[in-house]
Amino acid sequence: MPNIAVFIEQRDGAMKKVAWQMISEARRIADAGGGEVWSVILGGDPAAAAAEAGKYGADKVWSAGGDEFNPYNSEIYGTALAAFCKAAGPDILLIGSTAMGKDLGPKVAAKLECACISDAVGLKFDGGWEVRRPIFAGKCFTDVTPTSSMAVVGIRPNAFILEEKAAPAAGETFDAGVSGIDAKAVVERIEAGGGGKIELTEAEVIVSAGRGIKGAENFALIEKLADSLGAAAGASRAIVDAEWVEYSHQVGQTGKTVGPNLYIACGISGAIQHLAGMSSSKCIVAINKDANAPIFKVADYGIVADLFDIVPTLTDEIGKIRS
Repeated sequence: MPNIAVFIEQRDGAMKKVAWQMISEARRIADAGGGEVWSVILGGDPAAAAAEAGKYGADKVWSAGGDEFNPYNSEIYGTALAAFCKAAGPDILLIGSTAMGKDLGPKVAAKLECACISDAVGLKFDGGWEVRRPIFAGKCFTDVTPTSSMAVVGIRPNAFILEEKAAPAAGETFDAGVSGIDAKAVVERIEAGGGGKIELTEAEVIVSAGRGIKGAENFALIEKLADSLGAAAGASRAIVDAEWVEYSHQVGQTGKTVGPNLYIACGISGAIQHLAGMSSSKCIVAINKDANAPIFKVADYGIVADLFDIVPTLTDEIGKIRS
């Protein structure tokens, strides 16, 4: 009967959707095998977190507040999460594989001297944990069984399906043990880019472009299609390196790893580095005039045509349907 803890990531009061996805999956596992689902939030609004976490199946929401949790500091957050785990004793701690989570998870595991498994896309419990994660740039999957009494597992955003339970979650507080900590590194300033756009790792639909768009001025075609779908706009490394698009749009091995319900690749050949970042998408649609492009090997649907003919038409037709 495992007790599962889920870290709720928040920045400036905005909580990440991946937390609710992890809670939903934890609830399904707990319902099948017993145990409870706990969530933990550092800073932010505990009442709002409890209301939202309860909606997706959390039994309790543990919180610790204070100015030290804003902005994010890995030393302080790592100390607080480790203190929570030592006090509450969960069997596993789930953390979203976001920029923050990838930094925080290993620090917590090191403090607890337990297993740390990153970038997971599947989770099972049958007397013990089995964690599935991609390897070899997404070409294969491996099932990992942690042998430590507890494990910290990073979960890819959109790996799990949201399911509402509509049950209230109890609120609890805990001593984070961070008072008096003299952090060795301090965040002086945060410069955010891409304001007002949908975050790639959170998006349920992504429209991405490659060299097939021929120039920076044509990325607007991709953004229009993305806007019509309520989607995020992504890019291959090739056009980021060419400075046609900002790095914040890059999908791939050296960019962001995504797993949306729908991924539309426009003018992307399908180099292995790009596939590593998007091959876990639920449905992949490729638009490319080269019928031999590698992208078609992983695509669920392929359109062999010039994207300059297809994308504007697709944008118009989607606009008509939505209107």
